[in-house]
Amino acid sequence: MQQAKNKYINREISWLQFNGRVLQEAADKTVPLIERLRFIGIFSNNLDEFFKVRYATVKRIAQAGKGGRSVLGGEKAKDLLEEITKIVIKQQTESLRILNEVQSALEKENIFIINEKKASPSQSAYIEKYFIENVSPALVTMILDDIDEMPGLKDKAAYLAIRMVMKEQVKNTKKVSRFFKPRVKKIKYALIEIPKSIDRFIVLPSEGDKQYLIILDDLIRDSLGNIFNIFDYESLSAHMIKITRDAELDIDNDLSKSFIQKISTSVKGRKSGEPVRFVYDKTIEKDTFEYLIEKMGIDDIDSLIPGGRYHNRRDYMSFPSLGRQDLLYKSYPPLPIKGLSMEGSIFEKIAQKDYLQYAPYHTFSYVVRFLREAALDPKVTDIKITIYRLAKVSHVASSLINAVKNGKKVTVQIELQARFDEAANIKYAEQLQSEGINLIFGVPGLKVHSKTCVVERLENNKIVRYGFVSTGNVNESTAKIYTDYTLFTADQDILKEIAKVFEFFETNYKVAKYKHLIVSPHYTRNMFYKLISAEIKNAKDGKEAYIKIKVNSLSDYKIIDKLYDASRAGVKIQLIIRGICCLIPGIEGMSENIEAISIVDKFLEHPRMFIFGNNGNPKVYISSADWMTRNIDHRVEVSCPIYDEDIKSELLDTFSIGWSDNVKARVFSSNQDNAYRENQLIKVRSQFATYDYYLQRMSN
Repeated sequence: MQQAKNKYINREISWLQFNGRVLQEAADKTVPLIERLRFIGIFSNNLDEFFKVRYATVKRIAQAGKGGRSVLGGEKAKDLLEEITKIVIKQQTESLRILNEVQSALEKENIFIINEKKASPSQSAYIEKYFIENVSPALVTMILDDIDEMPGLKDKAAYLAIRMVMKEQVKNTKKVSRFFKPRVKKIKYALIEIPKSIDRFIVLPSEGDKQYLIILDDLIRDSLGNIFNIFDYESLSAHMIKITRDAELDIDNDLSKSFIQKISTSVKGRKSGEPVRFVYDKTIEKDTFEYLIEKMGIDDIDSLIPGGRYHNRRDYMSFPSLGRQDLLYKSYPPLPIKGLSMEGSIFEKIAQKDYLQYAPYHTFSYVVRFLREAALDPKVTDIKITIYRLAKVSHVASSLINAVKNGKKVTVQIELQARFDEAANIKYAEQLQSEGINLIFGVPGLKVHSKTCVVERLENNKIVRYGFVSTGNVNESTAKIYTDYTLFTADQDILKEIAKVFEFFETNYKVAKYKHLIVSPHYTRNMFYKLISAEIKNAKDGKEAYIKIKVNSLSDYKIIDKLYDASRAGVKIQLIIRGICCLIPGIEGMSENIEAISIVDKFLEHPRMFIFGNNGNPKVYISSADWMTRNIDHRVEVSCPIYDEDIKSELLDTFSIGWSDNVKARVFSSNQDNAYRENQLIKVRSQFATYDYYLQRMSN
């Protein structure tokens, strides 16, 4: 049995360990090569967001002169910043090693990522033409010596720091002989912004059976002479740098501004947010590095991260497939939901029984179909829906606009503070509002993270409701790679309570009571305490007692303490947690009855599901809420009970498949070593096994 010094794992450290699991996928030689590159991109993108938000928050605490122990799991903010930097430098070094390994493996597959020095004459000609026609018009180049203040650098961009050694010039001085005049070398500095409007990986013409790519950075390096041809220089060098800024939104209290205006202004303010990380090519010249640090005024930055030749490795998420299906994951076409045909009325089907959609194993098109039918059905009078993140091209938005054009009353609660989607949601909000849709912006001080929809239909002069509750966003793009449950139901008790949630959005001084739903911020904590306490009582009474949880993150210390109490009482607890887990399982006298795993694989595990044994009659909920303090106390979230016995059984089955994973499951422990689960049982890769499960259901 393990021992532990502390009761909790620090949240930020646990998150970095999660990103370490993403990096493990990039290192896994059983993962197809191009997918390994894409995991490097995901790792890098995750890290960027971590520094913009979590690291920036810890830094704010440190700068405020507060220790932060109560909110940082017992660690001082300053010490935590140092620990984070050490872990990140180690992970970045490992990611570079993996990247080199993958590129070597690609070369064995006749795929070559070349730099500007390895281009053949014909490739050089192609590169020159491509630069002139595509890159040069999009290029932003800044000569730093010619400007007094450093221009604001974008935190989503990478830059080439240019060092130009100018040709020797005669120095005029009266103190030396007319026969000898010293010559001095002047250095000029410049920055080139890598344009985001051009693909980072440029496919060059193939030569025989060999495929070639060049990274945009190297293509620009190859063209430096063209860019700086007006300067009389002796030599040029280019090294990449990248800055990450604090992305917390500071919202003003100007009552004359609309909420959309306030969020829009705050999002724009990110461009001048305080720097929290400076990543640089470790081979950069010392004088160039010092010049940039001084010029940018970021000498007090806490996290200076030495890196390799390339930054913004998140662009590897979009690495081209090159027609090599053998180097990609096998395609698993989404399946139909058994019994819910794509023909006829979806409302008529749902009126008879509930249906569960589990994307991406099931096609997401049922959500769009539900909304489209609501838009066209003459009997539908009212549609209410919550929106957190929409796809770039959204059929959901189109369906809602279609509905209002057909005379339906459409109400949309859109969350303008959805992290990093604020600008996109502002744009959609303005579009929806201009089409006549009634927009509401939730409750002051609370994000609306619930995923719900309710449709009112006039049947025999009576209002009948249809709707859905989901664990994920109504987003066609993410539904292809995120696993999420959506319950389609005509249960009038549940839907009446969903309608109450919408009433709360508009009259939030009234707090409704709920018999079925568990709603944050008013009821979630106490309701889950009661459910856990019921299992504790069952265990003490000698009855079967268990709790099974699947969430993205578990970081609320009070909930963790309650789970520790349950473990000490003998309740068997199984946790599947993709990301942050501040709970330490397997500790004698504290958590010996708790096991916890994380699954990182082809799809991003995103559903939230709660199962309580209830003495042989399990209570099952799907939810939008993780067990984090923000979800429980500071957001509007909805957890929905599952009453249909077939769907309840289906959810228990999918949890069981996930729990059986011994290929992509990592075990949480006090060691925090991301060890893969190993046992002598038949190999189960849960995501592939889940697809097979639904495939088999189709044939039964």
